[in-house]
Amino acid sequence: MNELTTKSSLSNSHRRLVELMQRLNFGRIEELIVRGGEPVFDPAPKVIQKVKIGGENGPRPELSSEDFLLKKQTIELLETISDLGEGTVLTIDVKHGLPFAVEIELAGSMDKARRVRA
Repeated sequence: MNELTTKSSLSNSHRRLVELMQRLNFGRIEELIVRGGEPVFDPAPKVIQKVKIGGENGPRPELSSEDFLLKKQTIELLETISDLGEGTVLTIDVKHGLPFAVEIELAGSMDKARRVRA
């Protein structure tokens, strides 16, 4: 992936994750399984929405767009998931429909930690 990655260029599972973050807008995604560098949605990850009292709580307007350029934060998350290969993303903190922070459970040795960008 590069800085000019678009939504339409993503695999179905990566696109589904981007759309989940856009639908969530604020909150977190927990226990996302990764196989072969792709998010797995069976079993479904746990999704926790943060409701901002008096704030904008609906989905991001980009959710209805078929295609757009992805933001740097989203590209970095998707690259991190791809680099992980096999494992579990414990938590993705989402703010304004974008990944803000990620916690990853690494399978195997700490050598793998050097390869994962998070």
